[in-house]
Amino acid sequence: MIVRGARLLHAHGPSDTLSDVEVAEDGRIARVVPYDDQKEPPATGTLIEAHGSLLTAPFVEPHIHLDTALTAGGPRPNASGTLWEGIACWSERKKTLTREDVVARATRVLRWQAAQGVLHVRTHCDVTDPALTALDALLEVRDRVRDVMTLQITAFPQEGIISFPDGEALLREAVARGADVVGAIPHFEDTREDGVASLHTAFALAEAHGLRVDAHCDEIDDEQSRFVEVLATLALRSGLRERATASHTTAMGSYNGAYSFKLQRLLSRSGINLVANPFANLNLQGRFDTYPKRRGLTQVKEMLAAGVNVAFGHDDVMDPWNALGTGNPLQTALVGLYAAQLTGAREIPLAFSMVTDRAARVLGLSEAEYGIREGAPASFVLLPAPTPEEAVRRQVRPRYVVAHGTVLASTPPAPTVLSWPGEPPAEVDFSV
Repeated sequence: MIVRGARLLHAHGPSDTLSDVEVAEDGRIARVVPYDDQKEPPATGTLIEAHGSLLTAPFVEPHIHLDTALTAGGPRPNASGTLWEGIACWSERKKTLTREDVVARATRVLRWQAAQGVLHVRTHCDVTDPALTALDALLEVRDRVRDVMTLQITAFPQEGIISFPDGEALLREAVARGADVVGAIPHFEDTREDGVASLHTAFALAEAHGLRVDAHCDEIDDEQSRFVEVLATLALRSGLRERATASHTTAMGSYNGAYSFKLQRLLSRSGINLVANPFANLNLQGRFDTYPKRRGLTQVKEMLAAGVNVAFGHDDVMDPWNALGTGNPLQTALVGLYAAQLTGAREIPLAFSMVTDRAARVLGLSEAEYGIREGAPASFVLLPAPTPEEAVRRQVRPRYVVAHGTVLASTPPAPTVLSWPGEPPAEVDFSV
């Protein structure tokens, strides 16, 4: 396979020059060379003419719940729209789970994601089910998709570790069965002391098994919920550092300035990642407010400025916490940049990086696993846009999604023809 005339991303944005990307038979990138329009294309093999379109490493989904996906409305709708009622709805629904049910729903959403260029996914899986039905199902799905997608599974104790009966034992069993990441939910535990203890448990388990930590942390509008400082301190002192992630941290949107300044320093020193989930955060937070009504996003701009790695996740797809969604990372980036006010000329590309390379850092993907470089897997996305800004603005669908040197998905152009008064019918061009 060869991709001819593609625009690649470099440290300071898209290149002004075009490149050819040659793929070897082993599914890795053999060469990246300057484009020569006088050079004849190869007579054999797959040829993709990019025509100056943006070729980027795949999108990365750092936070989704595949076990709950496509369960919206069952057994009942989330009438209040709150996080808490969503958990209650799911607690009822998970009693009816079957392996086949979870496999079918998770696979369907992964197919949606793959078609949209997502080839690396971290899913959280509720392990406060004594049967661990969903976990076993997702372990099966992970094996099924491994040839085209990376799927990391976080053992997520939705109803707590310390405060849920046998919560710690279930978490340990989930790790023993093959979970990739250890989760926690400290703000949902009965007391602050239980929340702190739950993080100590998660970190100890991760250290013992050489795993990562990804905790739902401070997903509440309570300005007194400050477990992220505990998580960051444990990451710093244990040495896990960038192997630890705090997801949501929506309480940070309510912290005062003095504490926020202190926290920025701690998080920067700790090396941890933050994952904001714009769809869920905007939808679920502020439900108990009158006006002004908080929208619950973490301090994205401030933490980026402090040098903290921040990524955007889609989180929920048609489940008790979000009745909508298709898993589209460019939608996540667009909503996220508006919610976090990343609308400056230098900030919009950051939103794109938060669903690509910054999200890849959350998953711990190495240079050998991710990127457009010689020797890396030939897994990439060709977007019909010249820049990340244009891709986000126009919400383009990938022209091609390639996984390990094989075309996984393709989307033919679908032009819109406009019959404007006084002019002959013509295609509408939304580019500038």
